[in-house]
Amino acid sequence: MGPRCWLLLPLLAAALQAQQQQFMEYVERRLTLLEERISQWHDQSSRYSTELRDFKNQVLGMLETAEKEREAMRSEAESAAVRVDRLEREVDYLETQNPAPPCVEVDETLMEKQVATAKQRKNEKYTKLTDCSDTIANVRAMKILKRFGSSSGLWTKDTAGNSEKIYVFDGTANDTVYVFPRMREFTLFSSTRKAARIKLPYPWVGTGHLVYNGHLYYIRQQGPFQVIKFSLANKTVVDSSVFPAEEQIPVFGLSPFTYIEIAADEEGLWAIYATKEDEKNICLAKLDPTSLDIEQMWDTPCPRENAEAAFVVCGALHVVYNTRLPSRSRVQCVFDVSGTLASEDASLVYFPKRYGSHSSMKYNPQERQIYAWDDGYQITYRMEMKKKLEV
Repeated sequence: MGPRCWLLLPLLAAALQAQQQQFMEYVERRLTLLEERISQWHDQSSRYSTELRDFKNQVLGMLETAEKEREAMRSEAESAAVRVDRLEREVDYLETQNPAPPCVEVDETLMEKQVATAKQRKNEKYTKLTDCSDTIANVRAMKILKRFGSSSGLWTKDTAGNSEKIYVFDGTANDTVYVFPRMREFTLFSSTRKAARIKLPYPWVGTGHLVYNGHLYYIRQQGPFQVIKFSLANKTVVDSSVFPAEEQIPVFGLSPFTYIEIAADEEGLWAIYATKEDEKNICLAKLDPTSLDIEQMWDTPCPRENAEAAFVVCGALHVVYNTRLPSRSRVQCVFDVSGTLASEDASLVYFPKRYGSHSSMKYNPQERQIYAWDDGYQITYRMEMKKKLEV
């Protein structure tokens, strides 16, 4: 090795030592920076942990307060339900407390005069009170509301008023009418808990009742067949009349429990009935809703056999027929008291087959639909109309 190399060795050693010193300083700076970041992260983590713990304590406090408020509200709701139940029982009690029934006596002389007057006008052409000239074309829609009560019964609205109340007559012989405030309460509740009760002074028979202009018209069960006019506002008997027809028989062959069907249409009040004198066919009478007098009577060509129900539309009697083994109900006989529509020219209207046969069918002239009771099911039929001249 030459002298020159020996001179370079100290220089190289000094350079290496300087590089090592710089590298160590660089490593120390990086470690210092890393320690600062770790310290900063630790401080932030501690702060976040403290904030999270404070937030958790705050949420737990809010949940505890909400639970206390929920318990207080549940206690208040239970207390309110108890008060509502007590109030409903008190209302039911008050509504069933009717005044003593009035003495309804039969004036035989007046009845004989009514029979004579009605027979004088029997089968005369009817002078219409309105310009109604519609007839049923077909059943446009059917709606099954619910199943309630016995297999036979009646449900209806006031056919001449604006009330939304639903009146329910469960069975064919009873003295208590259920009143639901609206259709909603009737369809939603399966029991009579939401219904008011009206206890009648005399029990009814059949399913031929009618609610008309704030009054209930029904057939008294005991004694002679008597039409009772009962005020729904005052809960008292307003008037009564013995139906002037001797030896009455069930009006419908398939509904042996109904002797008189009270019906309403655009013309007013009607009575559908049958007598032993002409037991094969159905009879029709126009009633005065105020005095219950019979204004006019007709013998119709509509047979009682296999008839299950009937209603009146624009002065025309529509009789619904079925079979002993329930099939599709159909309007097969129409009798127009004004003589403008012959039975053979009327549309043959079929009702969709459901469960059995109808124990009642109430036509509502304001809604143009029928409230029917079919083997315990409450059904509405919406009718499509057309002019009689188009038939």
